This record gives sequence, C-alpha cells and structure tokens, in this order.
Amino acid sequence: MISEKINADSKTSIIPFITCGYPNIEDFIELLIAIENSGASVIEIGMPNSDPLAEGLTIQYSSSIAIKNGINTNKCIETVRMARSKGLTIPVVLMGYYNNILAYDIKKFCRDSNEAGVNGLIIADLPIYEADPIIYETNLNNISYIPLLSVNSPQSIIEKACKIASGFIYCVSVLGVTGERKVTFDRVENLVNSVKVHTDTPVAVGFGVSNKSDVNNIGKFADAAIVGSALINQIKNNRDGNIIKITESFISSLIEQ
Repeated sequence: MISEKINADSKTSIIPFITCGYPNIEDFIELLIAIENSGASVIEIGMPNSDPLAEGLTIQYSSSIAIKNGINTNKCIETVRMARSKGLTIPVVLMGYYNNILAYDIKKFCRDSNEAGVNGLIIADLPIYEADPIIYETNLNNISYIPLLSVNSPQSIIEKACKIASGFIYCVSVLGVTGERKVTFDRVENLVNSVKVHTDTPVAVGFGVSNKSDVNNIGKFADAAIVGSALINQIKNNRDGNIIKITESFISSLIEQ
C-alpha cells in the first residue's frame, strides 16, 4: 500500500512527520486529516520517547510535550485507530525506538498496530542485522518494515536493507540528528543511486528537509521527501493559534502544482 501510494504519480511524494499528540491530543486527529487533505502521500507518526537519540531539539521538544500530554505507545496505536474511524485513508507509518516496542511486546505491538490501521514501521535505533525478530512479526501482520540508511552506510548494509525493505527505504540526508539545516545533496544522491541498483522499492530522503527547494532537489533523484522538524516548527511558531490552517498551508507549499 505504501509503495503504491508513493508511486501513484510522477510527483515527488511528501511524507510529513508529526509526533503523536503534539501539540495537543484534542486537535491531533484533525491535524492528521488536514495533512492528508493537503496532498501528503504518507504520514509518519512519531511515538514519543524520553531519550530520542536520533532527534534534534525540535523533535525532542515535541516528544516532551507529547509525553506531558499523556501519550505512550498504546495511545499512539489507538490514535491511528481513531483517525481511521474519522476518515483518514492514506498510509500511516509509526516511527519510534526499540525499547518502546520491547516494553509493549513485539508480537502484541505488531498485531495491535495492524488491527488499528498502521501500514509501516521505522525503528530509529535498531541495527539492520538485529532486526529479524521484528521483521518476522511485521511480515506476519502485513506491516512494511522501513530501514534507515545513512550517507556513510557500507555496501553490505545497503544490500541487506534492500532485501528486507518494503514500503520505502529511508535515506538520511545528513550525518547527525534531525533538524532544519542546509543539506548537501550530492552525498545523499550517491546513496540513493546505490540503493536503486538493488531494489525497485521507493526511496525517501529525510533529515534537514525544510522547504520546497529541498523537495525539488530531492525529487531529481528520489521518490519522496520526509519533512518533520520544519512542520513542527511551523506549528510551534505560529501566532494565530490555528494549527490546522498553518499545517495545510505548509504541506501544500511543498507539493508540486
């Protein structure tokens, strides 16, 4: 379902990331539906963690707010279930850290996620060669396992990721944590080209993607752009309090006309 949605047309697909329950629980499902209505192809929902190792200050901030709002792993899954009942139709990918899933129980997590309408899973801190147990369960529950690759990933890791991936492959554009910054695209383009030698699975580029110019550059060599910190900053910094309007406007501005 995820790869088909990304490949649905010739445009660069937009995959927004938003931390579950940020900025508040009351508006979050409406926020997800606004993201879909704005033209996003897939939604990546972050499961908040008190020690998000891959995240910069912006997503750390959103995670801390979400935890204060009472969000945990179970509530992330239930939020997807509720969003589906309210009419959300595009693919949903949960992104988190392995300890959240281990604490929940791998088998139960994958079963409950599938029943709630989750389509994909990203685990930011799980090495590919240690992922077999979770990949077994995601396959069993029709959930796409989406590996992360960085610009310094060795060839052996790239080839392994291509064998296990479904949905899409997540290529990290910069070394370091998430956050808005200037991206040098030649290194991540080389990574994407290396991936595409081994698979027809779509490739998405994330970390540091901030604006339409970044999306245009990524679209020259990849299938999708993942936008997280920039969206969260738009919500955090908006003055009029209308997070739905600001989200719709920002996501729409990234999509090719």
